[in-house]
Amino acid sequence: MEYVPAIVAAVLSGTWTRWFMLRVDYRQYPSYPEGYTIHLAMGFIAAFLGAMALPAILSHHYEAATFLALAATQFREVRSLERDSLAAMEETELVHRGSAYIEGIARTFEARNYLAMLASLLSSLAAVLARAWWPSPFVSFGAGLGIGMGGGFLMAHGGRGRRVGDVALVEVAPLEFEGPLLKVAGVIVMNVGLDSARRTLQEKGLGAVIRPHDADARATLANLGQRQAIAHDCAVLLGIHKDVDEPEFTPLVRRNSDTGEVVVVIVPDKKEPEALLTAIRHVPLLEAAIRKPTEATAGRMAQRERE
Repeated sequence: MEYVPAIVAAVLSGTWTRWFMLRVDYRQYPSYPEGYTIHLAMGFIAAFLGAMALPAILSHHYEAATFLALAATQFREVRSLERDSLAAMEETELVHRGSAYIEGIARTFEARNYLAMLASLLSSLAAVLARAWWPSPFVSFGAGLGIGMGGGFLMAHGGRGRRVGDVALVEVAPLEFEGPLLKVAGVIVMNVGLDSARRTLQEKGLGAVIRPHDADARATLANLGQRQAIAHDCAVLLGIHKDVDEPEFTPLVRRNSDTGEVVVVIVPDKKEPEALLTAIRHVPLLEAAIRKPTEATAGRMAQRERE
């Protein structure tokens, strides 16, 4: 009974942390309520394991460490399940997420279970220390709950990665035709053969150019998975004027090989240039796409030669 306040506070803190990190946003994943149920259940399990670890060790039940190792195995399985689920739904998307985006989402869901466990462990530690300092179950419970929820809040915000707008300047660029060739900022995007398609692109289409700030940003934006993520998010946020049999209206992201700039072409439901810029700026930088060549000697040498 000595550790009951600490365990209860830790379980509540860890579960709240997992709930706080759940969002049904424009990506519509996780779904509601089924996806919420699955992830909250896993968050509760993670919180319970984190809550029990410290009391078990203090009670000289050192075998509790094996449960943490078992939890790590189960959470890796969560990543596989998320990856398989998203890959199975990929064929239903007019504009695919891409394998890099799917892998990033799967890793995020695995990591959030670890964060819930860590918040629970932090709450348990705070409650045990508070109990040693002031022998009151209410003080122990309050300290554990406050520290655990505060730590979970900080971890949730600290775990947010960078976005395209953090590493590049995004500007509107006009769509231009050179015969049947569609160009944006001097980059040939595609060959549009039908006159009706060219008229639709000129009337309803939007273009943007993404200018990377440095060599690391250029290398990151060159990644095909990152560019596919930009196309997918823009299509979801702005809507898309196409159906399955209209490939000429598929959002495209092309790269200027000379400058490293990336151009975007999309035919949205409603022509709002500022909405397009905002959508691009908020696309997350995928963990699998991030490159930092300037941290290596060869990369710095290549950058000096380029300049």
